[in-house]
Amino acid sequence: QVQLAESGGALVQPGGSLKLSCVVSGVDFSLNPMGWYRQIPGMERELIATISIGLNAPYDADHVKGRVTATRDNAKNTAYLQMYRLEHEESGVYYCNNFQQHYPWGQGTQVTVSS
Repeated sequence: QVQLAESGGALVQPGGSLKLSCVVSGVDFSLNPMGWYRQIPGMERELIATISIGLNAPYDADHVKGRVTATRDNAKNTAYLQMYRLEHEESGVYYCNNFQQHYPWGQGTQVTVSS
């Protein structure tokens, strides 16, 4: 059974940085193109960044472009999302998943941007 375990969420001030992690188990991680998603209360989950099998990062949502870096470490079965210059509106629960074929969602990790 595939399991996704996100971590690294925290309370951070506007303009701050944060790095999220996602450990994937139950599947060959190296064969999975990964995406990072954010869900704000009352809104649908949205894709904000991806990291491909070939370590390319082909997609960043327009509103985060230049302020996020998606990476992966296949030896650790872990995907990462480094976020910079965070804005208040980016508070929410962050999830990871295969962006081409969704597995059951993990619990996500809460990011709160507030002064």
